[in-house]
Amino acid sequence: MDGYLKEFTKHYCQTAAGCNAQKELPTATLVRQIIETATEHANILGIGYNELIRENNAWVLSRLAIELNRMPRMHEDYSLTTWIDSFNRHFSRRNFVLESSSGEILGYISTVWVAINIKSRRPADLSSIADMEKMTFQRECRVTSKGRIKPDMRHDIAKSYLFATTDIDFNRHVTTARYVELIENQFDLDFYDRNEITHFEISFHHESVWGERVDIYTQMNEATGESYSMIHSEKNGAVCTSITTFRPRVKIA
Repeated sequence: MDGYLKEFTKHYCQTAAGCNAQKELPTATLVRQIIETATEHANILGIGYNELIRENNAWVLSRLAIELNRMPRMHEDYSLTTWIDSFNRHFSRRNFVLESSSGEILGYISTVWVAINIKSRRPADLSSIADMEKMTFQRECRVTSKGRIKPDMRHDIAKSYLFATTDIDFNRHVTTARYVELIENQFDLDFYDRNEITHFEISFHHESVWGERVDIYTQMNEATGESYSMIHSEKNGAVCTSITTFRPRVKIA
């Protein structure tokens, strides 16, 4: 395996304190853990923040797609296993499998990361990482992308939000999880009591910062169970767009 840890697994336990109202792992928390697991593996491989920042470069999540059988439940042990599927000099595709401690496949995740120069905010060139090809690994990842998420769709529901202090990460930009929470909060608690997410996909177009006001637009297709959302700012236009697919929730006895 060329001396590289091509697969990396991080273990978790779904505590009661970390559950949502449906006694499950919240989607935004899963997204945080996806980023956390990817970061740890990149550090192990020597392509993490400390290495890239030497040339003022950093990884930025560009697209994320989650295919779910179900979410981890309260008091359940589970794990995320990640590997680099492919790369070029600007982008890297990193996949994940979400698995219970009993071996049940709970879901798959596919992510696309772009390396950017943090000073110019332009794509960085990673061709100098000569061994990155040796770090890739091929494994099944059952995620079906919905394709390009158009930011010019019609909108049915609109809410406004002003980004505040706890929305900001160490780069002084809005966290990925906050975007996910804003999209999920378009629906009320009763909706999530009756429905669960089977697919969530988000594509990022611009960064947002502290004090920026955005509008969250959502269109629900009742026939297909698909919800289309866009977070829009007056300054940058579409900040991110997403598709969520729901199905009726089966109650656990």
